[in-house]
Parts: sequence; C-alpha cells; structure tokens
Amino acid sequence: MSLLALTAAALTGCASGKAKGGDTGQATASAGGGSASGTKSNGKNSIYVIGGKPDDPFWSAIKRGGEDAAKLVSAGGGKVTFLGPQNYDNLGPDAAKLTLTALSQNPSAILVPDWVPENQDSAIKQAIAKGVKVFIYNSGGVDAAKKTGAIKYIGSDDYEAGKAGGAKFADEGAKNILCVNTVPGSANQEARCKGIKDGAESKGAKSKQLPLPSSNFGNPSAVTQAIKGALLKDSSIDALVTIGVQDADSAAAAIEQAKVGDKVKLGTFDLSQSQLDRIKNGKQLFAIDQQPYLQGFYAVSIANQYLSYGVLPPQNPLLTGPLLVTQDNVAAAISGTKAGVR
Repeated sequence: MSLLALTAAALTGCASGKAKGGDTGQATASAGGGSASGTKSNGKNSIYVIGGKPDDPFWSAIKRGGEDAAKLVSAGGGKVTFLGPQNYDNLGPDAAKLTLTALSQNPSAILVPDWVPENQDSAIKQAIAKGVKVFIYNSGGVDAAKKTGAIKYIGSDDYEAGKAGGAKFADEGAKNILCVNTVPGSANQEARCKGIKDGAESKGAKSKQLPLPSSNFGNPSAVTQAIKGALLKDSSIDALVTIGVQDADSAAAAIEQAKVGDKVKLGTFDLSQSQLDRIKNGKQLFAIDQQPYLQGFYAVSIANQYLSYGVLPPQNPLLTGPLLVTQDNVAAAISGTKAGVR
C-alpha cells in the first residue's frame, strides 16, 4: 500500500506538514488507485481510519492490520485513508478535528477511537447525523458506541485489562503499585489505571496513579527522571506499570537507576521487543496485549463488509483483548512481534 501525503487544504490549520499547537499530520493508504480526496466514487467504499502518531509502534501495528484489510477494499474499487496527529499534546481536540476533516471528504465510514469524549463526541455525532457509518475502536468501549450512536466497538476493554494486571501484581506479592500515566485525561488510559487499582484492591494490595504531562509521552529522559523521583520518594512502591510501550523502557531505566530492581516489579500495557526480552529474561513480570493488529484488521474489514453487504458480527463489543504475556507464553508473542503484528 502506498503512502501519499494529503493536501494541506485537507486540514484546517496545517502548515507545511509541521504541527503547531493543535495542528495534525496525516497520511493516506490509497486503494484501487483512487484520489486522496476520500469522496465516494461510483458507490465504492471510502473508509477513514483515525489513529495515533505515525511513529508510535503500537499504532504501526494497528495500521498494519488496517492496511491488510484494505486490500479487500481495494479489490472492490474503494480506498482506506489513515489520519493521525503529530503529537498527543492536544489529543481530544485534534482527534475531533481529524474526524471533521474526514467528514468533509464525504466518506462511507469513519473508524475512530473515542479517547476524550468531551472533545470528540460532538464531531462523531455530526458524522452519524450526516449518514456516515461510524465504528468506535481501540478506546471508549461499548458505552462510547452506544452514547454516540456508533454501530459497534472493536478493541480491548481497558478497565478489565487493568484489573487483570493489578490482580497479577498482587498475586506475585506486590502491595503498593504505581500506575504511570503520560496521557492523563485520556479515557482509555484513565480506565487502565483505574483497573489496575481495582484489580489490586480485590487482592488486598493498593495502587495510585502518577500523572505526567502529556508532552512527556515518548520523552524517555523526562519519564525516566519522573519515575525515578517517585521511586526514591516512596520506598514502599514495589510494582510499577506504564500505559504503553514508549514509557516501559523509561520505567525499566528508572528502576535500574534507583537501584530497586530487586524489589520493584514491572508491568506494562502493549508490547515491544524490549519488553518481551525483559519478560523472557525474568526482568519484567508481564505485558498486557490488546492485539492491535486485530483492532486495525477487524475495524476496516467489518466496516467494509457492512457497507458492501450489510454483514455485521452480532457481538458488541467485539473484543481483541486483553491477554497477559508472561514467561509462560512469551515465545509466541516474540514471533508475532518479529512479524510486525504484535
């Protein structure tokens, strides 16, 4: 699938492809040789997928799944276009802007995570009111789909994933868990940390959140220093969980720098090769996999089938996770990561 830059006119406030404040960047995976305008052509399906940063490894796996499903869209003469922000500093408003950008292109369907409902729901409802088929995926859960009027939710249940992680920590002896959140206010990240807390408390442990500025997301030095400071300030912390792969390596570095590796257990949401290597070597307890490839693949393929044939799986939500990756099953997860799908 080729990657084409959308014209600057497609995004209000975008200048020379560089993000300024709330500006966003985007790319399109064109199917069937159609233009990047996103308008319907001869009744063929035009599907817009709103996702995360293009350099975010988690979202790369989602896009890989979406691109594989887009081959079938292409075979039918349609196309799939991927949009994403340049950063997460203004996530909710940027996602809403991207939804309206997609809507302005007269799409058949929009697939969008409901990260920050207070910012995004109005734009989602506008799309639905204009007859666009909307699917919520990755974030927001079935409640977001019902609240906005979207057709279905596809993804993991972030709260239940957190509960599984919190319970696992407690089962392994942790008493005081710190959930590091570098995107505070994002619905799925807040649900993850709440799940960690509730899962821990169900087993007699406790958990609190360390919220960091969203500008720290993906900034290894800033995140490492913040976590190290928290560990040195509170010696009772014996477990640490991060909301995503970028922060997991920073957390591992913080544990090493604080010299608490013999006491503090590490877990995280989502997968990367470095995490899997630590799990294999006994230096990380678990990673919670929501199987992002499946999210992208299912979202695009289900939207295409629904638009083309009215076919729709009855399950709502259609869950892709969670799955706890531990030393018991890490070998299979490593194989999937090497293939670019986990």
